[in-house]
Amino acid sequence: MTLQQLADLIGASLEGDGALTVSGIAPIDQASPSQVTFLSNKKYERHLADTRAAAVIVADTFRMSRGDIATLRMKDPYLGFVRSLHLFHPAIAYDKPGVHPSAVLHETAVLGKDVTIAANAVLGEGVVVGDRSVIAEGVVLRKDVRVGEDCLLYPNVTVLDRCAIGNRVIIHAGTTIGSDGFGFAPEGKEYRKIPQVGAVRIEDDVEIGANCAIDRGALGDTIIRRGCKLDNLIQIAHNVELGENTVIAAQSGISGSTHLGTHVIIAGQVGIVGHIDIGDDVTVSAQSGVSRSLHGPGKVFRGSPAREIHEELRQEAAQRQLPELIQTVRALEQRLRQLEQQLHDNTADA
Repeated sequence: MTLQQLADLIGASLEGDGALTVSGIAPIDQASPSQVTFLSNKKYERHLADTRAAAVIVADTFRMSRGDIATLRMKDPYLGFVRSLHLFHPAIAYDKPGVHPSAVLHETAVLGKDVTIAANAVLGEGVVVGDRSVIAEGVVLRKDVRVGEDCLLYPNVTVLDRCAIGNRVIIHAGTTIGSDGFGFAPEGKEYRKIPQVGAVRIEDDVEIGANCAIDRGALGDTIIRRGCKLDNLIQIAHNVELGENTVIAAQSGISGSTHLGTHVIIAGQVGIVGHIDIGDDVTVSAQSGVSRSLHGPGKVFRGSPAREIHEELRQEAAQRQLPELIQTVRALEQRLRQLEQQLHDNTADA
């Protein structure tokens, strides 16, 4: 497409030859003369002097140092990069609609229009799959599972009884939806299993990474609200509720009955205890341990136990000074002993 067409489609203002044809987008240090690149991080600005790209997507306020490269200016150049990727690399259909001969479908299963059921998939009693959804190889949908329209369930996803998945949901390979919550009641020195009779409800436009485990509720449902994005290897326990547009990075775990607000950001390897609330627009930094409810829009929490980041940084700085502080205290203790000895000696002489 031409640069002018690209600018119009991604919502950028163009400075340069709008008739120039480009064929793709690439990193700033790898782009060819027929490609567009982008610059949103200052640490890559050094590559601007040598880039061979035909054009670069930059922020509205960026001061361009080269006049031989066209610029596409917009408020968020990273968003321009994402939009460009969608244009140059449109999604490829997973497979043609239809049911593979090796798939096993219960006679009561209901399929919408243009649904794809790949090899060795299993659909149980009462399963409903919406229009244009793709059920990949080895996926298991147990009794009374509901899958909405335009969903993509990658190979070996398992969705257990009575769980519901909204529209435009993507679930990556190996994830299990609706496994039993970790509920056991002590009886003497043994543990009796608590029946987990709830389900999992996933709303529209959610994406869940590979090898995640989302447990069904003990009584009510575990709920993943609209627009949530989950990375790989995440554990969501029973009766957890994730608010809309919440993002969780890999290897994080959330214990039972904890509620997260809207637009919460949980970084990697965060552990969150059960029965607490995390408010709207809260960010929790990587490897933090959350042991209490956190609130305050825009606040960032860090550490274990998680504290507001300014307090955590002060404590971290103080901890770095501990070796010197210990040496100082030891020197003062030695000096104090010397003074006490001198005082003792002077008293004895008197």
